[in-house]
Amino acid sequence: MENIEQGKSIEKFTKLGIKAELADAIKEAKFTEPSEIQEKSIPKILEGKDVIGEAATGSGKTLAYSSGIVQNLERTGKTQALVLVPTRELAEQVCQTLVKFTKYKRLSVTPVYGGVGMGGQIDKLTFADVVVGTPGRILDHLGRGTLRLDKIKILVLDEADRMLDMGFIRDIEKIVRMCNSERQTLLFSATVSGEIANIAKRYMKNPETVSVKNTIDPSKLTQVYYDLPDNQKFSLLVHLLKNEKAGLVMVFCATKHMADTVSKNLRKNDIDAAAIHGGLSQYKRNSVLKDFHSGRCGVMVCTDIAARGLDIPGVSHVYNFDLPREKENYIHRIGRTARAGKDGKAISILGSKDYENFSRIQGRLADVKLEETPEFEIVSLVKERSSDDGGFRRGGRDSRGRGFGGRGRSDDRPRRRETADGHEDRRGFGRANSRPFQRRSRY
Repeated sequence: MENIEQGKSIEKFTKLGIKAELADAIKEAKFTEPSEIQEKSIPKILEGKDVIGEAATGSGKTLAYSSGIVQNLERTGKTQALVLVPTRELAEQVCQTLVKFTKYKRLSVTPVYGGVGMGGQIDKLTFADVVVGTPGRILDHLGRGTLRLDKIKILVLDEADRMLDMGFIRDIEKIVRMCNSERQTLLFSATVSGEIANIAKRYMKNPETVSVKNTIDPSKLTQVYYDLPDNQKFSLLVHLLKNEKAGLVMVFCATKHMADTVSKNLRKNDIDAAAIHGGLSQYKRNSVLKDFHSGRCGVMVCTDIAARGLDIPGVSHVYNFDLPREKENYIHRIGRTARAGKDGKAISILGSKDYENFSRIQGRLADVKLEETPEFEIVSLVKERSSDDGGFRRGGRDSRGRGFGGRGRSDDRPRRRETADGHEDRRGFGRANSRPFQRRSRY
């Protein structure tokens, strides 16, 4: 019976134009049926058309653009396809997926990103058919002459909106201009802004646009928030993590320092947690993700680097320990849960420092409910020194809610930021407009 069902599911893929070599790999990957973005985009991609795909993380877009790479390329030992992604983790994830799908085609797939040595990448680039990389490191190799793009047949811009958010627009344009002009260009983005539309207009040929609905099922997602004093936020987080019946949990913090602090203090309170952010070595980041995927670590404390791009199944709860500044980031955070027909819960823990950010995203919180704060034990939050704050404590509040000062710029408002690729973030920073927060009654 199982073989019959698998055969029926593969038949759905073959109707899209997928041939035996790729169909066998899809079958082994245990894909049951094409997602909406796959149904809409794969036939166009296989025809060689330029495609703009508006689809969120977890919608199946990697298989969509992989279909063209796997089916329309042959092994030559020359770089024929380039996939640009915003972060190291996504580069690894996409590379691993492509390796599975190219199993019977035997294409050589190589990830290229910062934070690791150049030597091993240079060796692999000499025979790579497909390169998956972040813009900064791709430019490094182009500058060294260790990567050539004149034979590129397929160019993919994955998570395009995220790359623009991180200030990679000029890098992307430099890279695109160095690619073979007779190429197929595929652009995938959660949202198609005016800036992305301009990129498409300049660098794509008569692109066809496909759009799919949000992968979050509102009927499966519960959104709540708690409103309490700053010095009780961590105590409530500990209480909820110990008492909520949860699968995998993601806890979002505003800064690398806070993510480190929260994860260390959770472990002190017997909660198996690990932090992931741009300040960790690539080996450590990969190790944390591996443990989280496997369930060995149940709570991942992260900055917004983990909110986009990574497809992590099984996340049942998302906690906003710090509220994000932009409403789009809130949407991407809560989009980690309530997937594939499963229930999910998004919990925001508000202190006084979160009110301004909460005001900005209130327009997207029509279904969020103020939850009555339960009784909980007060536990201390010990702030420790972190490598990302220069070895000294910044301004903030201690575990008892008292303010303390700090030298230098604020952790979360640097003049120059480093991206996940290890390169400078080129965004400008201005004062965001916001309306005053209206504190709601608890009763």
